[in-house]
Amino acid sequence: MEETDRRIVVVVSSLTAFLTPFAASSFNIALPTISREFGLDAISMSWASLAYLLTSAMLLVPFGKLADMYGRKRVFVYGVSIFTVASLLLSFYPSSFTLILLRAMQGVGTSMIFGTSVAILVSVFPPERRGAVLGVNAASVYVGLSVGPYIGGILTQSLGWRSIFLCSVGLGAAIVVLTLWRVRGEWVEAQGERFDLLGSAVYGLTLLCIMYGFSLLPKEASYIPLAAGAAGIAAFLWVESRVRDPVLDINLFRSNMAFTFSNLATFINFSATYAVNYLLSLYLQYIKGLAPTDAGLVLIASPVVQAICSPVAGRLSDRIEPEKLASVGMGFTVLGLIPFILLDGYTSIPYVVGGLAVLGVGLSLFASPNTNAVMRSVDKAFYGVASSTTGTMRLTGQMLSMGITMILFAVDIGQAEIGPEVYPQLLASVHSAFVIFSVLCIIGVFASLVRKR
Repeated sequence: MEETDRRIVVVVSSLTAFLTPFAASSFNIALPTISREFGLDAISMSWASLAYLLTSAMLLVPFGKLADMYGRKRVFVYGVSIFTVASLLLSFYPSSFTLILLRAMQGVGTSMIFGTSVAILVSVFPPERRGAVLGVNAASVYVGLSVGPYIGGILTQSLGWRSIFLCSVGLGAAIVVLTLWRVRGEWVEAQGERFDLLGSAVYGLTLLCIMYGFSLLPKEASYIPLAAGAAGIAAFLWVESRVRDPVLDINLFRSNMAFTFSNLATFINFSATYAVNYLLSLYLQYIKGLAPTDAGLVLIASPVVQAICSPVAGRLSDRIEPEKLASVGMGFTVLGLIPFILLDGYTSIPYVVGGLAVLGVGLSLFASPNTNAVMRSVDKAFYGVASSTTGTMRLTGQMLSMGITMILFAVDIGQAEIGPEVYPQLLASVHSAFVIFSVLCIIGVFASLVRKR
């Protein structure tokens, strides 16, 4: 592929990498306002985020496989189109039910994007240059996370929360046009294989049962869906070991320890960090009494640092073993999480910003080097599967992070709306969450280090 075409792929990939985190982070900053308008309790409010994550995780691996079979560009364009249409509808339909339903539709589009964008990017660049472009891609993610809370706060206060979704519509349409016009090639590496419909169905239903069970904890009614989820994991492993063209090749995990532990590190990292902004958004607006715009300004500290450091980390991963860099990044992430265990009503804003900055360094040193390690560990015929598997680890980690938050809210707050009378319980949930996240990340350091052995 010519250098000009490669640059177009980088531009398209970077715009897409910006789009989805921008939409998610701007939505999170608006959640307290949305909750007040619809009278949502803490659990229902969490489902507005989880509906998006759940559909993304359920469909990411199947769409990654379909992209390898029928063309990564084709699935990518469909994904951006679905995400854009869902964003447009979210700006017009005013009910709590349609909010969750259309967030799930956004998740469908995101699963198609995540299963293809990194695979396309890696497909057009030689191994010695992948770290650099993956660093640019990661920086775009963090720029989206940086400006999302700030712009989302401004729009929520001035034009209403529905206006935040209109920002995604124009960008999504531009990405579709640019891809169809300038990106050449389809990258069909698994043409002729059969689609594993049974494995895909078992995989999706398993995730659905687990997350529904999370939402019911600590009630006894949660035991049945959680048990069904555990049985689903066993059934999925059994099915995938016996079909000719599995949706997820289990042998990749059995025979490739670098691939296995790199994905485990991804899962742990996102389990420990995804709910950070969600929890801090609630803390800053409820406990500290900040307006959405001011809370958004505080929360951009981490992604700004990530946007600055990620290109450097990506280039370093082309020269230094990416596994080592990712392990160092996981260590910095621990140092960024621990200070939040001590949050209270008197904690200063500079203290919060400092913790977020350290967290940003850790995440930037982990993200693109770890992705580089994953993609280097497999043959190009598995790029789509590897990309979607890593994306699935990221999304299931995000779901676990939100699931932990939901459990703590259910135990500490219950079905009550968040108001001054439950602020102590909210703060207790925040403390418990950051203790759990810190421990998870410490485990992640060891998972990241052991893969080289």
